Amino acid sequence: MIYDVCVIGSGAGGSPIAYELSNAGFNVVVLEKGKEYTEADFTKDELAVSRRDIYTPLLKDEKHIIIDRAEDGTLTRYDGEEYSWSFWNGSMVGGSSNLMSGYFHRLKPNDFRLKSVYGAIEGANVVDWPIRYEDLEPYYTKVEEVVGVSGKVTPHKFAEPRSTSEFPYTSLEENGVTQWFDKACEHLKLSSIATPRAVLPSAALGRNGCSYSNFCGSYGCATGAKGNARAALLKRCKAKIITEAFVYKLDSDASKVTQAHYYDTTLNSHTIKARIFVLAAQAIESCRLLLNSKNEHFANGMANNNNQVGKNLIFSAGGTGQGRFHFEKLTPQQQKILMEPGVFFNRSLQDWYEYEHEGKRYKGGTIDFLFEHANIIPRVMRELYDENGRIMWGEALQQKIHKSITTSRVLTFEVFNDWLPSDHCYVGVDEKVQDKYGVNVGVIHLYSHPHDLKVGKTLAQQARKVLEMMGADEIRSNISASPPPNLVAGGCRFGNDAKTSVLDKNCKAHELENLYVTDASFMPTGGSVPYTWSIYANSFRVAHKLLQTLRKRRV
Repeated sequence: MIYDVCVIGSGAGGSPIAYELSNAGFNVVVLEKGKEYTEADFTKDELAVSRRDIYTPLLKDEKHIIIDRAEDGTLTRYDGEEYSWSFWNGSMVGGSSNLMSGYFHRLKPNDFRLKSVYGAIEGANVVDWPIRYEDLEPYYTKVEEVVGVSGKVTPHKFAEPRSTSEFPYTSLEENGVTQWFDKACEHLKLSSIATPRAVLPSAALGRNGCSYSNFCGSYGCATGAKGNARAALLKRCKAKIITEAFVYKLDSDASKVTQAHYYDTTLNSHTIKARIFVLAAQAIESCRLLLNSKNEHFANGMANNNNQVGKNLIFSAGGTGQGRFHFEKLTPQQQKILMEPGVFFNRSLQDWYEYEHEGKRYKGGTIDFLFEHANIIPRVMRELYDENGRIMWGEALQQKIHKSITTSRVLTFEVFNDWLPSDHCYVGVDEKVQDKYGVNVGVIHLYSHPHDLKVGKTLAQQARKVLEMMGADEIRSNISASPPPNLVAGGCRFGNDAKTSVLDKNCKAHELENLYVTDASFMPTGGSVPYTWSIYANSFRVAHKLLQTLRKRRV
């Protein structure tokens, strides 16, 4: 059998393709490496989710090799299994979108013109996108409606243009501490933004509303309220989904991909033939698959005769911070508000999405504020020592833990700014090390440009001022060059020049007529927001192009 479309990967990059094309009557198959879970499978078992990583492969079976480059050029090689360093972020139907917190911000118009607006940066491969914000805007709107985005549009100086005046779903219930935040921002002359979330506040789109369990990030949603690819799209489409299918090689002739090879759980090999192939396996894995798919026409890996596959890997730069509110400083009513369980703290700042320093214009970023995650283990672990650094136990430790958890609460923030692409951050494959399938593993070369830290620290300083104004103490922040494995992009950047990019502006490989890449790999720069909404939107955009192509063939 020859399918119209074969989609490799079922996350935010692949699911819109499957949804749009299968519902339009085309024969679509989705190959997903992981299992399929339903809402009934998603529990709040912290040991299983956060300590044992039940949704990602075991590193003894499928590890990475990491080569970290220091600022002075020193290279250090790490075996992922030995150092428990994992870049897996969700192997299941729907991919890592099942595990997201659902903080949804659009890119800004200037994110598409980073080089033109802010200029070149030495040591960074900054380029403009081959499309503009206006090309993606209709599809951001489509995601709001089809996947489900809740919130309230907040006017501010860096607000992006919208074709609708409001989100289709009202804001989630909020903790009263948001009012303290809003007042602090008003005093500091900042624009407090109600953070949009890919979470439904009530039943809609065939899904239940939020149960306010306070377990979003790293956990699957037991109600279906979260706009993950499985619940929002794949359950509502006609595509055939083959689970536990690890695609290890693509075949091609000089101009077209002809078939995909995959292993099942018993390591039996199967093939899928299709007229169009869409790769959306996650940025690192998509690059690895292409690099491992060598043949007489593509000696360096499929679509890689220009040696660009795997190059310009990016992550989200920035870091985190926090402040604590103690009962001693609060009235009984304020204490009650602070400890109200479940409801969200949905607030963001983008006042420094662009800023000036010493006469120079800088691209800044986003700061999201949220309550400390409900995971109890890390909250308890930090109480193990007394003020002199000595370990505690017994009743004294019990009392300290009880007081910390019941008479104070931590408000955290996350900083998102651009991770600048460079020659030193890229994906390769190891010619000697193989995974359990006998396939060469990915080599992740890491390097963070010093500019990223500079911007991140500037944003963190501003976030600290807000916490101070709110009356928090124990305020601290951590901006580092450590890459977040759940926010990875690049490696197959799109562009108009086939010499410096892998894909054209519609995410089709320059060198192949029927290969598209629609996960975050396509992004030449990442912007200063979480990626998921933009991945969804771009995939819907590419699906529209594919529909036009397929319909022409039918005529």
